[in-house]
Amino acid sequence: MSTGIDAIALSAYQVATTTDGLEQEESDGTARWSSTGVLVVELTAGGETGLGYAYTSRAALAIAHDQLAPLLLGADPLRTGRHFWAMAEAVRNLGWNGVCAGAISAMDVALADLSARLLGIPLCTFVGGARDRVMAYGSGGFTSYTDDQLERQLGGWAAGGLRAVKMKVGRDPSADPARVARARRAIGDQVELFVDANGAYSRAQALGMAEAFAESGVSWFEEPVSSDDLEGLRLLCERAPAAMQIATGEYGCTPAAFHRLIAAGAVDTLQADATRCGGVTGFVSAHVQAQAAAIPLSAHTAPALHASIASGLRDVVHVEYFHDHAIIESQFFEGVPALTDGDLVPDPDRPGHGLTLKRQDAERCLVEAKRLTRDGVA
Repeated sequence: MSTGIDAIALSAYQVATTTDGLEQEESDGTARWSSTGVLVVELTAGGETGLGYAYTSRAALAIAHDQLAPLLLGADPLRTGRHFWAMAEAVRNLGWNGVCAGAISAMDVALADLSARLLGIPLCTFVGGARDRVMAYGSGGFTSYTDDQLERQLGGWAAGGLRAVKMKVGRDPSADPARVARARRAIGDQVELFVDANGAYSRAQALGMAEAFAESGVSWFEEPVSSDDLEGLRLLCERAPAAMQIATGEYGCTPAAFHRLIAAGAVDTLQADATRCGGVTGFVSAHVQAQAAAIPLSAHTAPALHASIASGLRDVVHVEYFHDHAIIESQFFEGVPALTDGDLVPDPDRPGHGLTLKRQDAERCLVEAKRLTRDGVA
């Protein structure tokens, strides 16, 4: 019923990080950043345009243009699985992980969105239609924040109805237990408190921190050690307080990456990020693997996109309402899903994921754009 893809538009953006409307550098346990890169892909076929995006480097635009776009021009957009593996094969000698994974992810999201639009159905229905909403948790609490900023942000999310919030730890381990206790006081006793070390701790440090954080009721400890340290993660899964979930997987770019984490017993809750792991196709693969292992899956960042994907899949427990991305998505896109009673609720009357690019608003952050068409006229 569909026709081939007629045109592919690629745009790379760089967006400064802000807090309370002011530009501010942010940090976690192992990194600092002052801006976020966004690759936007638009695929046109049959009178419809599918939109995909990924939080990645500008370098991903060259990968998408040179390696991936030629595979999709003229192709049937509904064959999303075929295109996913063709794109993976196309970057074999470049390396699938990292920048290439971001390019594949943005392309795959655009393909899924286009397919759902051509079928006239929401993306959540396209992937399974399990629910009409999914829980969100607030995520920020950067190590660069003052105590007042930490309390204001996390406390504000709690007051606004979010049932869980997450903060960064690991930059100054000696200060972390007190910061976590302060966060607990700000959000009260009825809201879950998550922490994310971004791999900053050693194994011994992480075990000690798990016990200290448990005193503040922390129920989720993300990347207590490096996500590459499967033995260390398994150790935490075995020895952390029973009520504390050990979470990792945000850097998984391939289906095999999630298999390794699960097979090693290195995770209690698996994380997947559709803007890194291969878009909708890669996220669904991670979901199936988590289901088979009887462990929950959580969507990492990109809340406007994950709202549609996660609500369509039964065992995705929540979506990360990440501070930076929530700002970018409200600036860049019309149709951002509503945040209602702590849940993200996609609009059931909008086909695809329901997002459209606010081109004029995004324009000021544009750093590069390219366009390809079937007839070779850009």
